[in-house]
Amino acid sequence: MKNYIKIARPDHWVKNLFIVPGVAVAFLLVGIPQIPPLAGKFILGFLATCFVASANYVINEWLDAEFDKYHPTKKFRPVVSENMKFGLVMVEYVVLIIAGILCSLPINKYFLYMEIWLLVMGVLYNVKPARTKDIPFLDVISESVNNMIRLLLGWFVVTDAQVPPVSILFGYWMGGAFLMGIKRFAEYRMINNPELAGLYRKSFAHYTELTLLGSSMFYAFCATFCMGIFLIKYRLEYLVAMPFLFFLFVFYLMIAFKEDSAVQKPEKLYKEKKLIAYVGFLMLLFIALTFVDIPMLQIFQDPYLIPIE
Repeated sequence: MKNYIKIARPDHWVKNLFIVPGVAVAFLLVGIPQIPPLAGKFILGFLATCFVASANYVINEWLDAEFDKYHPTKKFRPVVSENMKFGLVMVEYVVLIIAGILCSLPINKYFLYMEIWLLVMGVLYNVKPARTKDIPFLDVISESVNNMIRLLLGWFVVTDAQVPPVSILFGYWMGGAFLMGIKRFAEYRMINNPELAGLYRKSFAHYTELTLLGSSMFYAFCATFCMGIFLIKYRLEYLVAMPFLFFLFVFYLMIAFKEDSAVQKPEKLYKEKKLIAYVGFLMLLFIALTFVDIPMLQIFQDPYLIPIE
């Protein structure tokens, strides 16, 4: 059974902590609800997201087996190298969906809708005729929608009375696109063989290192612009953190140039101690700026010209 557990990728569940910023944004904009019921809802929501994400991983591993055999490390995945049975894989897929839905029901209907949306994106990304992962640029855009969905999941754990601003939704989506684009870039560099890369991932047949890097920078610009709009609109003091946020994107890009870079496997990023330390510093900075007022920053919101005399 360990192979069937492995293809559900429980070691990737750490990625679902991306719902936490959705909780934080809800705290900022609608206030903090009573903690005891919120804690229970958060645990259920996190488990629901883990089960649904694992369902998507299961069909991903099964449908990618014919391509993963061309990848230097993924060729050792159980679906590629072991005699796994389609029937059992489908039973696992259904059981994970049911578990995710059952955990979602006690939260609210909008949280449930987001989990269903996450499932739908898994089908569109992996299953023909859509199979967006084979289409250049759309592969990154469609996969990174899951980042925005996770933000909404965190938000709906806290409230179902409103939806978050479009600026933070689009910014979080584009931030996910940047992460995915850089992952593709690192993978392409690691394979170091355009023909073999195209056999492993069809979209790679249409990419180059230049287009992957250029598109990733475009996603980064979109993400930081939209996040900047949100941060300055709702708390002007966050303007101080913007240069540090920009550097986070640069830092992540630099990691992609390492040999066998950890950005290919985001669940392994905890090994990048400097990155983790920097993210921790950035979180503390945002917390401090939430409570510290800086009146002199109001000059950035003044719509009038500044007189010389």
